[in-house]
Amino acid sequence: MKIVIIGKFPPYLGGLETHTHMLAKKLVSEGHEVFVINYPHSDIKDIDGVHVIGAKMINIPYFRELSFVISAIKILEDLVKKENIDIIHGHMVFSGGLVATEVGRKYNIPTYVTVHGGDTPRFTNNPLVIKIIKKVLNNADNILTVSKDIMNEILSLNIKNIKEKTYLHWNAVDINRFKQSTPTFKNKPIVISVSRLDKRKNLDLLLDAKKQTKTDFDLIIVGDGKERNNLENKVQKENIDGVTFTGLRSDVENILPHTDLFVLPSINEAFGIVYIEALACGLPVIGCDDSGAKEIINKDVGLLIKPNDITSLTHAIDKILTDKKLYNKFRSNARKQAMKFCEMKIPYKERKLKKDIPL
Repeated sequence: MKIVIIGKFPPYLGGLETHTHMLAKKLVSEGHEVFVINYPHSDIKDIDGVHVIGAKMINIPYFRELSFVISAIKILEDLVKKENIDIIHGHMVFSGGLVATEVGRKYNIPTYVTVHGGDTPRFTNNPLVIKIIKKVLNNADNILTVSKDIMNEILSLNIKNIKEKTYLHWNAVDINRFKQSTPTFKNKPIVISVSRLDKRKNLDLLLDAKKQTKTDFDLIIVGDGKERNNLENKVQKENIDGVTFTGLRSDVENILPHTDLFVLPSINEAFGIVYIEALACGLPVIGCDDSGAKEIINKDVGLLIKPNDITSLTHAIDKILTDKKLYNKFRSNARKQAMKFCEMKIPYKERKLKKDIPL
């Protein structure tokens, strides 16, 4: 088959980019031809047998996504006219999903839209955006969600035949890339958090917890984003010792195995591929119990906390770092749990007609 994927892809770094990259590589390995329409980047190039095309974008607030959609639609239509495209797969509803469904309907090509989180009505109060989200999901032939939490939200929308065309398609982890090592604990524990630095990741809570825990530990925060300056200023103004910001890193797999505990207290995390990456490296994990983290973190590998609850978070960190028996239990089970998410499954069948495309 010839498949077009629309959405962020390497050289960008992040959970979405990891998902699209793993899916594209899996498709190529099974003999399919894959084209990716990526967001603009100075280092756009074909990788791992995948044809990567950079769309254009106007870097102005409120026009970024719209300009990407317009550019990507033009690129996709040109591809459709030149190649015998079998499937169009858009990632993120408002951007890739909108592109996929607009062109798919026009040229009668089956479409898939993956909802990754952050692209559903719960994350916006803009009525126009909500209207577009519902339109895209209504027009999609198949809807994939990366967690049961997101699936339940999608199914609650008043869209015709939504249940029949919505499926679960979990994120996956490359267990050959993320490997386990022995615990450190040479001087004091190292706690790590890896994420995009925005409000939703709730890293302010983690910094507050560091000031209140009974256990002294070093904290490494990997990632970049709009909140980085605010977080760094907080550390400086409040004299929070032992905090290191690394910025974006493409070698997270070399950092995680040399730490002792992974914490990400995100609000409304759809799934959190970084949780399974940390588990694959043998780390106990802490996440919030109202997010997709609860589909990954069980009583054998980590602890779930109440969202925005500083007491719950400080207690969880202290408990894991001071209870040796519990810590060892979590470490011994971590990679086993990650193995449940080690395979990126291809979510489509080779069919020509939309009505013949089950998951």
